[in-house]
Amino acid sequence: MDVRQLQYFLAIVDHGSVHRAAQELFVAQPSVSQALRALERDLGTELFHRTGRSLVLTPAGERLIDPAREVLRGVELARATVEAVHGLRAGRLVISSMPSQAVSPLAAMISRFRAEYPLVEVAVRAAATPPEVIAAVRAGTAELGMLGAPHLGPELAGLAVHRLETQAFVLVAATEADLPAGERVPAEALAGQRLIVGQPGTGMRRVADDILRRARGSRIAVEIEHREAVLPLVLARVGVAVLSESWREMARAAGAVVRDLASDEVLRVCLVHRDGRLSPAAAAFLP
Repeated sequence: MDVRQLQYFLAIVDHGSVHRAAQELFVAQPSVSQALRALERDLGTELFHRTGRSLVLTPAGERLIDPAREVLRGVELARATVEAVHGLRAGRLVISSMPSQAVSPLAAMISRFRAEYPLVEVAVRAAATPPEVIAAVRAGTAELGMLGAPHLGPELAGLAVHRLETQAFVLVAATEADLPAGERVPAEALAGQRLIVGQPGTGMRRVADDILRRARGSRIAVEIEHREAVLPLVLARVGVAVLSESWREMARAAGAVVRDLASDEVLRVCLVHRDGRLSPAAAAFLP
């Protein structure tokens, strides 16, 4: 068994087939197939059931995933640690982040980090909900995770948690006429409004659902998973959106009107990572 075999095995797991794994790894497909067969011979068991062109993990394959990721993390950590002996002059840091927290505070944190370590590449992977961020960090597909949640509970057990800030929620509309008067708007004042909402499981959706319950005649205009499309929809006067306050400056710069929402709902924003030793890049990124 060698590191390359484990790398190819995980590429098949992550991308669903030998063909897509080979494309992702920039190697010939027979090389991936041969490495998988050699790994299975070394372990004395099949790792996938082969049904036509499909590959389905066997119980042994399922059990190999976590140890294989640990081995690759160890190799990457060893390489990064040696490379950092004379300073962070290279390397790559992968962060899983929810959309609103990627706008703020992550963007500013990346800016500061890149100013100090310009040769380190930062990759941000999208995650729609806190469980998706946590899963990416636990699986090792991201070393750090940025999330915002109403409460930081037992789902974070076993992870190191760095609390960063608390974000309230705001209302965003195309014009002044689309929102009630006043700098702080109660949910009940949004009667009859058409709302642009996120998918279930997000803070944006939870607060929007509360408005739908309390504001007579309010309704969903659009449910959208693509957070980057919310502002264009607002500016096109499709509806009013509820967003975390991390979007405030961007919304105003785009020409939208922003009002504070009178709500006790907040997002507690934190950066998380697995317990244990971090890569030099991840350690340098921590607040």
